[in-house]
Amino acid sequence: MKILSIAAASGILAFLSTPTSIAAPVSLSKEAIEAATFMDWQSRQTDAKAVAASAKSDPTLPEAQSLPAGETPAIVPPADHGAADAAADGVDTAAPPVVEVTGEPGMVVETPSFSTDIPDEAGLENADQQVAPDPFLIRIQVLLGRTHASPGVIDGFFGDNTRKAVRAYEMMRGLPVDGEPDADLWTVLAVDEGEAMQTYAITAEDVAGRYVEAIPEDYGQRAEMEWLGYHDAAEMLAEKFHMDENLLRALNPGADFSKAGTTILVADPGKAPTTKVARIVVDKTAGRLVAYDHDGEIVLANPATIGSTATPSPSGTMKVNALASDPTYSYNPKINFQQGENAEPLTLPPGPNGPVGSMWIDLSKPSYGIHGTAEPSKIGKTNSNGCVRLTNWDAEALAKLVEPGQTVVEFTG
Repeated sequence: MKILSIAAASGILAFLSTPTSIAAPVSLSKEAIEAATFMDWQSRQTDAKAVAASAKSDPTLPEAQSLPAGETPAIVPPADHGAADAAADGVDTAAPPVVEVTGEPGMVVETPSFSTDIPDEAGLENADQQVAPDPFLIRIQVLLGRTHASPGVIDGFFGDNTRKAVRAYEMMRGLPVDGEPDADLWTVLAVDEGEAMQTYAITAEDVAGRYVEAIPEDYGQRAEMEWLGYHDAAEMLAEKFHMDENLLRALNPGADFSKAGTTILVADPGKAPTTKVARIVVDKTAGRLVAYDHDGEIVLANPATIGSTATPSPSGTMKVNALASDPTYSYNPKINFQQGENAEPLTLPPGPNGPVGSMWIDLSKPSYGIHGTAEPSKIGKTNSNGCVRLTNWDAEALAKLVEPGQTVVEFTG
């Protein structure tokens, strides 16, 4: 019989005693996720709190210690695709291909030589302390995202981004707004949105994608590359279905993501919104972007990475200026920071794993934009140097709804 050491036991109990902790689910099968209910989740929370309370009162166990802020245990090794940007403690530039400005023949726009953004890693502050994905939380995150109240990445954990999504859905449906799941909200959401999961057969096109085995830390070496793409099919598929890559792997243990014909379990994100956006409100305090139509109704709401106190996002009102898909990234050490030995300006190639992800929405205030990211799991848990950072899929969806020269962007908070 395997004996669990006191140290190991106290570590487990420490995780259980954290505010975001939940009991590990028995199964992450499609059946378990589709059958999961709010009452199930409440019961697991109650059980976890009881275990933690019992541990605290047991004199034979050492005092449980919480993990330091920002340290996140995972059920599988996390995919570290953005570590190369960790040293970039400064200001960079997104420089997309030349884009025509609506209503101004002959006029084009590029993102400026000085941008106010930095990679996710440079601003990482706090991340939710997690134990294991919960089937109910997977389900509610999928269903919320399908209503265009985005939780960011679907990961099966309860944190601030899920609260933001719940709050947005409550606002959309005229429910009491508190950002906390309850029985009434769950009843409406489950009836409206149906099943959360689907099976997907990996295609030959998926396998043959434009993947990049490694992205070097050095910007000079990056500038010599042609494409900052996904590392493999698993990373691409996770973003395709709005999921955290760790959850994708947990749902499909042993799956060969590099083999066409492999059937996997994934989220069903539903259809993208189609209503045109007249006004965008970026709440700097809440870390949230909400888009409204011409009648003042909410079209979508996304968690967002916003500027810090030291390097804030702008205030006031501006407009969407232009759009650029797959923007390049300009680095100028004379204006912002120096990375490694790179003392001259560089242009980094485009790609979803570039510093501004797969989409740049240029704003009329110079040097500011709304854009994607190479690290979707860190949205809302880091600080930018002023720009508004969304997941790639949220940025792409928003870009299809805004109207350059017309859509107003208001920064509040």
